[in-house]
Amino acid sequence: MLKLLIATHNQGKVREYAHILGGLPLRLLSLAEAGVREIVEESGQTYAENAALKAKAYARASGLLTLADDSGLEVDALGGEPGVRAARYAGEDVSDEERVRYLLSRLEGVPWERRTARFVCVIALATPECSLRLFDGACEGLIALTPCGDRGFGYDPVFYLPSLDKHMAELSLEDKTRASHRGAAGAKARVALERMLKERA
Repeated sequence: MLKLLIATHNQGKVREYAHILGGLPLRLLSLAEAGVREIVEESGQTYAENAALKAKAYARASGLLTLADDSGLEVDALGGEPGVRAARYAGEDVSDEERVRYLLSRLEGVPWERRTARFVCVIALATPECSLRLFDGACEGLIALTPCGDRGFGYDPVFYLPSLDKHMAELSLEDKTRASHRGAAGAKARVALERMLKERA
């Protein structure tokens, strides 16, 4: 069975990719499970640059086919912030709750109709030989006035999906896969992986 390194320490992301890629003859490994201790700095200016940096570096370090992503939240009323800095928006080493509180403080007084936002994800798939492919996805919504739901991670509790009348953190893993930016990008990556597995068969 082909091993696929999921280049993250975020167990929430690992669970989502296990669902997105479920049924494929792949053995998914997190960085910890693969014994990879190298830390790759996300020094790119775009999601694609950061995803590619991580995928190529971790593929070289592990010798494994590697999937890495970079994702972020773009809030229109904040000029597209936090964007690629979503994980570091409230500072280093802060909790998801603190990030959410900081985001809401920045949007204090902004009316509902101006709280439009989107989640964006770019997935990079790299081989140890440095062959690279990119896949993107996005999900439109609004930033809620208060958090709701206890599923997911990151900004999910305040990302409201009008089409489902639910916050992202209220969705089951199945529904989140169908609706989310990572699910959209992951569906494209899955097609590429299916093709790759057929070629190896």
